Amino acid sequence: MSEIRAAVIGFGLAGRVFHAPFIHAVPGLKLEAIVQRKGDEAAKAYPDTRILRSFDEAISDPSIQLIVVATPNETHFDLARQALLAGKHVVIDKPFCATSAEARELIQIAVDKKLIVAPYHNRRWDGDFKTVRKLLETNALGRLVTYESHFDRFRPLPREGTWKESANDANGMLFDLGPHLVDQATSLFGTPEAITASVRRDRDTTGIEDAFDITLHYPRMQAICRATMVAADPAPRFLLHGTKGSFRKYGVDPQEPALVAGKTVPRVGDPRVWLAERQEAWGTLTIAPDPANPGVLDKTQVKTELGDYRDFYANVRNAILGTAPLTVSSEDGYRVIRLLELARQSSAEGRTIPV
Repeated sequence: MSEIRAAVIGFGLAGRVFHAPFIHAVPGLKLEAIVQRKGDEAAKAYPDTRILRSFDEAISDPSIQLIVVATPNETHFDLARQALLAGKHVVIDKPFCATSAEARELIQIAVDKKLIVAPYHNRRWDGDFKTVRKLLETNALGRLVTYESHFDRFRPLPREGTWKESANDANGMLFDLGPHLVDQATSLFGTPEAITASVRRDRDTTGIEDAFDITLHYPRMQAICRATMVAADPAPRFLLHGTKGSFRKYGVDPQEPALVAGKTVPRVGDPRVWLAERQEAWGTLTIAPDPANPGVLDKTQVKTELGDYRDFYANVRNAILGTAPLTVSSEDGYRVIRLLELARQSSAEGRTIPV
C-alpha cells in the first residue's frame, strides 16, 4: 500500500492530542508534516516529521495529499477551502464550519474536484458510545424512550489567553462540544423531526455560550444533548431509558486523558491494547426480567467497548484509496452544523422548530 502523506495544520490541543498521534499510528498514512508557526514542541514529539512554519508551505507541496485542519474554529472554512482548491483531501476538526452555508460550499468544491472533506467527529469511536450503540443494536433496553448525553465540566471562571473564550459565533460550548453530542445522536437515530434548545451563558462572567440543552424530537423518543461549565458534580455521561430498563454510564472515554498525560498511541497491529477502560468505570444496565413485576430488577455492569480513534483515520485512508465510503461523511458534517444553527434559533425565539 502506498502511503498517503498528511500534514497537520496546528499543534495545539487538537493537533497534538487528537490528530498527529492517530495519523502516526495508522499504516498507509504518513505524518509527513506539521505546521507549527513557532515553538519546537512538534519537532520534539515527531523528530522524523517535517516542521513547516506556514500553511502555504503545506498546500503548495505536491507530495502532501491530505491536509488536517486543527486550528482555531473561525479559521476552519478558509483553510479547508484553500486546501481543497489546491487539490488536497481534507479532514476538519470540529466544528466542520461556522455556518451551514460554509459547509455546503466546501462539500460542493470537494465534489467538483473529486476529493474527500471529512468532519472529525471522532467521538463515534469513544468506547462508551460504542457500548451504547451495541446495547441499542441488541435491543437490550427494549424500545428506547429517552437518550441523554452529557459533557459536563467545572470551570466557573473563564480561562485567560485562549481563543476558545473569545466572543465569536464559531466558539463557545455549542460549537465546541455540541458537534460531538449532536453527531453521536444523529448517527444513531438520523435527522430529528424537530428541535428545542436552550443555549446560555451560565457563568457570572463569560464571552461565550457556556451551556446548552438540546432536545432532538423523534417519533416516540427524545434525544437530549447537554453541556455546561458549572457542573462540579457531573451528571452521567450517558443515561438511557427504555421499555425493558435503563443504562447509566459515568466518566469519559480514556483516550484523551491518556494522551494529555503523555501516553503513546501504538501502531495498528501492535499487540498492546489501545485503550481498555478500567472496570470500575463501566456502566450499569438495570433490567426488569418480568415487566409485569417491575419491582424486581437485575443490575449488571456492562464492559465498555474498546474506543479507538485510529479507526477514524483508517477509514479516511480507505476513502482516499476508494476502497470504502467515509463513515463520517461531509453531509453528516453539514447536518450537525445546521442543527446547531437551529438550536441557537430555537433558544433565541423560545420555541420548538421543525427540522
